Amino acid sequence: MPKAKGTNRRKKFDYTTNRKKLKRKMAKKAAPRIECAQIRNAWNNRKSVAQNLAEMGLASDPNRTLPIQKVKKMEVREKVVINPHVINELEAEASLPEVTMSTLSKEFIDYVRYMIETYKDNYKAMARDDLNYYQDTPHQIKKKIESYKRFYPSEYASLNAALQQKMEIS
Repeated sequence: MPKAKGTNRRKKFDYTTNRKKLKRKMAKKAAPRIECAQIRNAWNNRKSVAQNLAEMGLASDPNRTLPIQKVKKMEVREKVVINPHVINELEAEASLPEVTMSTLSKEFIDYVRYMIETYKDNYKAMARDDLNYYQDTPHQIKKKIESYKRFYPSEYASLNAALQQKMEIS
């Protein structure tokens, strides 16, 4: 029985491909992607990591930058920073207040609102409710309501006001 044609063929050299371009392409793929946009924009691929960081005013080795000395007197060495805009941009970005986008799930909010509307502050009755699928203890339910208060204080206040009005009417 004859063999398949493609199994024993040796690989021939391709004279049509540009080896210089291929080498650059492979080097670009092999290089890690720098996440920080400021450093990525100021990066020079022709220089070493230490040289790039030194030009930006950043430390490549913190032990060399600030050595631990037993002597109380420390020498302050000024380094020449060629790209000070990188440090300025990093400091500006670090000084911005952190925006937390954490929210609670819709099911969690509905569960807590239902428990508050039905039982007000009676956590033991909440624990016995049929909607308590996860069989939370009264203390766990109290913690969930407190987290709802922390995330949505205005909604909790309006819910409490609506419950107070409902109590006054009936």
